[in-house]
Amino acid sequence: MDELVAEYLARIADAAAGGARLAIRGGGSKSFYGGPERGERLDLGAYRGIVAYEPTELVVTVRAGTRLVELDAALAEKGQCLAFEPPHFRPTATVGGMLAAGLSGPRRASVGALRDFVLGVRLLSGTGEILSFGGQVMKNVAGYDVARLMAGSLGTLGLLLDVSLKVLPLPVAEKTLRFAIGEAAALERLNQWGGKPLPISASAWHDGVLSLRLSGAAAAVAAAQGLLAGEVLADAEAATFWQSLREQTHAFFAGEDALWRLSLPSVTPPQALGPTLIEWGGAQRWLRGGDPALIRATALRAGGHATLFRADDALKAMVGVFQPLSPPLVRIHRNLKRAFDPQGVFNPGRLYPDL
Repeated sequence: MDELVAEYLARIADAAAGGARLAIRGGGSKSFYGGPERGERLDLGAYRGIVAYEPTELVVTVRAGTRLVELDAALAEKGQCLAFEPPHFRPTATVGGMLAAGLSGPRRASVGALRDFVLGVRLLSGTGEILSFGGQVMKNVAGYDVARLMAGSLGTLGLLLDVSLKVLPLPVAEKTLRFAIGEAAALERLNQWGGKPLPISASAWHDGVLSLRLSGAAAAVAAAQGLLAGEVLADAEAATFWQSLREQTHAFFAGEDALWRLSLPSVTPPQALGPTLIEWGGAQRWLRGGDPALIRATALRAGGHATLFRADDALKAMVGVFQPLSPPLVRIHRNLKRAFDPQGVFNPGRLYPDL
């Protein structure tokens, strides 16, 4: 692997010296997300493998080019998992791409986001330095969770080499309940349940149906099931349903209309912006089509933000992928970019057009 790292360093040095740009790619499973790729392709798929795995310590360290399916299989052998359920979208999805995209699946509201499970990273900066942050600790000596900056950075800050992650045991028991209920009533009920000690690990509302997944100890799941009632979904059907949300193979995600992801306070009432699918207890709302200006303004007014998750390049160029930043946040992003990648070598425009 040292030869690959040397090759990457040479590519970075050549790009910096010649004013070129590099488009970092793992498995290409999330190339649709963010701004369009620009620059010379730099594939990391060959830099793969599990570096260290300590099941008793709930920690795994892997190379960034490692495929997620391989990591999932290794963890499952020990009865463990990536609890935040990162989406793959393709079998080629890699650990580095997972971290760069920063996406979490249905279980995020109950266990935390991807960034909460990042313990450390090793990366190559735009100046050709090998930098290490964290490891199997939560903070570096300066007191900042520098490793977590990589989550959702879309490869704009550095070329990831190794990632250390916290893992968790697989749930002992799971049951999925369904309720026929309208959107407003579903949001009210989800927020009520969210304030109670219930083993809710995922929720989803769409087209008049609320689905609720219970996970944990068998006794806790059985008790919650008895309390909440609802229709019990067969285990195989439930697994298929939650997988369809995680990987966006559910019918809601089909079609050519733009797909928006709204992050809102969970108590925000229905916004009537278009066809909607709600997750994370009301905090994540998927929307198909709609007026971009109205969507962004509505999300901002509610105290959240809207991301253009899937769309053609023309719409992305016109309205931008991510909610525009306030001036203070723009300065922070630019300062981070200058610190990690002063020549602007990595993934230009993937996060914001001028980064």
